[in-house]
Amino acid sequence: MPAITSVQGRLLFNSRGNKTIEVEVTSDNKFVGRVCAPSGASVGKHEVQSFPSNSPVQALNVLKENAHRFIGVDSSNQQEIYNVLRKIDASPDYGVLGGAAAFAVSIAALESCSKASAEPMFRMLSKSKSKSYRFPFPLGNVLGGGAHAGPGSPDIQEILVSAIGANKIDEAIAMNFKVHQRVGKEIEAIDPRFAYGKGDEGAWAPNIDNDKAIDIVEKAIINCGFVLGKEMCMGIDFASSSLWNDKTKRYEYTRQGISRTRQEQVDFVNDLISRYKLFYVEDPVNEDDFDSMALITKRNKTCLVTGDDMLVTNASLVNKAANEGACSGAILKVNQAGSLYESLLFANECCRNNIKIITSHRSGESTDPHISHIAVGTNSVLLKTGVMGGERVSKLNELLRISEYGLIEGMAEIPFG
Repeated sequence: MPAITSVQGRLLFNSRGNKTIEVEVTSDNKFVGRVCAPSGASVGKHEVQSFPSNSPVQALNVLKENAHRFIGVDSSNQQEIYNVLRKIDASPDYGVLGGAAAFAVSIAALESCSKASAEPMFRMLSKSKSKSYRFPFPLGNVLGGGAHAGPGSPDIQEILVSAIGANKIDEAIAMNFKVHQRVGKEIEAIDPRFAYGKGDEGAWAPNIDNDKAIDIVEKAIINCGFVLGKEMCMGIDFASSSLWNDKTKRYEYTRQGISRTRQEQVDFVNDLISRYKLFYVEDPVNEDDFDSMALITKRNKTCLVTGDDMLVTNASLVNKAANEGACSGAILKVNQAGSLYESLLFANECCRNNIKIITSHRSGESTDPHISHIAVGTNSVLLKTGVMGGERVSKLNELLRISEYGLIEGMAEIPFG
């Protein structure tokens, strides 16, 4: 049993230049796990607080004051680590310590235990060490706007691609890179003054409307020589809660000057899924509208209708979605829940209800690669990492390192395609 002998924290900066917290957990005085917490720009109202009073400094101070509580705890026991976290902070939204610190402590403990046990992190997440593993397909943002880019970009937050026709992980990664590069060329072809602007996650952020943006990605896929819907698929993250106006009860696409009712939004999403053979849509309606989400899910059996802001890595919300038939896919972001233990409960609930897991980065990221192990260890069908940018590529490169263990039996089984 590797025992925690030290917990230390420091302030660092994430990929957006915002302060965040990094934690080092040491087991048996020599096995160090180090994790820097990410943060999101598009945040669900039901997810936990990243920092108490929005202060990374306050989170660090609370952690330092309570670091002694972790000494002697088994670093392999995520439930025990969670119990200590909850003794420090019993609030439902981690308002005392902050979800970022809970994230960093629990995953740093996982890495520390991995080193002490000489086992890869993804195996530490599995109940049975003899189980088979598969690679998630990388899912990457190639053109975007919304909260991740400037006011001249599309309202739609992310237009995504995934090479679900690939047979190997390196092939899938390379295919995504190829499409990302081609999208840039397609933008330049219609706008010679395009300055190669990108959003928070490395996606191109041109001054075009939503319709043109989707057409450009489709054209890029075809011009790369890929068969749309088979070799390379498109997806869209609408981030619809950021579009929803609760006063007017309409979806406001303000950059394009379009307003849609609930039914018009459902029809719009259904039309895009059909027209572009979308295999993935995320948050197509606002986070509280389970009824509309269920309508989209029921109609589109060959599309992963995925909840992010709607589910916020919360097991009880997965239960609600399952009961209402509202989602076929679910985003797993550890810092939405706080601790890794809570995220694994969420993953178990998804599996129990046959809701496919998509492990995801945040827009404000570090170069840490840990979510690649979490994706493999939770049987995620997709790993949403972005495509370009050092903090995004680090996750993709870690998948290639994982392949060297010889424990992966191939690519995930997408439920269609």
